[in-house]
Amino acid sequence: MAPNSQAPVLCIDGPSGSGKGTITQLIATKLGWSILDSGALYRLTAIAALRQNVALDDESSLAAVAAGLDCSFESSKPGEPVRVMLAGEDVTSELRLETTGDNASKVAVLPEVRAALLQRQRDFQQLPGLVADGRDMGTVVFPNSQFKIFLTASAQARAERRFQQLKAQGEDVRIATLLQEIEARDARDMGRKAAPLKAADDAITIDTTEYSIEQVLEKVLLLVNPK
Repeated sequence: MAPNSQAPVLCIDGPSGSGKGTITQLIATKLGWSILDSGALYRLTAIAALRQNVALDDESSLAAVAAGLDCSFESSKPGEPVRVMLAGEDVTSELRLETTGDNASKVAVLPEVRAALLQRQRDFQQLPGLVADGRDMGTVVFPNSQFKIFLTASAQARAERRFQQLKAQGEDVRIATLLQEIEARDARDMGRKAAPLKAADDAITIDTTEYSIEQVLEKVLLLVNPK
C-alpha cells in the first residue's frame, strides 16, 4: 500500500532505553493511530539473516533479506508489547533479546540495508495517523513530519531501566554489562555514516532521566494537541 501524504506522523526518535517504545504505544492508543516500530524491522532482518546463514557483514545479501522480509505486527493485550511475526512465527521474545538488539545495530549501519527498508517504513503512513518509533524517523524517513520528538536519558538510567525489565523476566544480568553494551551501541549508532542517531533540527528534545512515563506522555501529547 502506498503512503498517504495526508496522514499526520509523530516521529519519536532516540537511543535504546530512552522510553520510545512505551511512549509510542501509549500515544498511539490515546490518538487511535497506528505504530511503526522501525527498530523491529532491523531486528527482524538480523534474525532472518542468521536463520538463512547470512553473515551480518555481508551487505548485499543482508539487503536482499531486508527487502524480502515476511513480517507483520499484531495487536496484543494492553500493557504488553505488540506481537511481531516473522514468516508466520511469533518472534516477539527473540526480538527483545540484548543479542538481537546488538546484531540489529550492526545491520543498521549498512547503507544497502537501510535503503531496502526505507520505502517499507514510509508505506506505514496511513490515516488517521502514525506514531513512528526509531532513530532516524524525523531526520530521514519522515523529514517533513510536523511532529518530531527526540527522547534521551543518561546511559546509566537506561541501563538501570533495562536491568529492572530483565530482572522482572527472571534473567540474570549485571548493570555494568548492560551499561557497557548501551554505551557501545550508542557510539555505533551515532558514528555510523548512514543516518546517524541525532535529533532533527526541528525536533523537541526531552531528557527522560528524571521524568516518569506519565510526565513524558503529557509533554508529548501537548505537542500533538496543544490545548
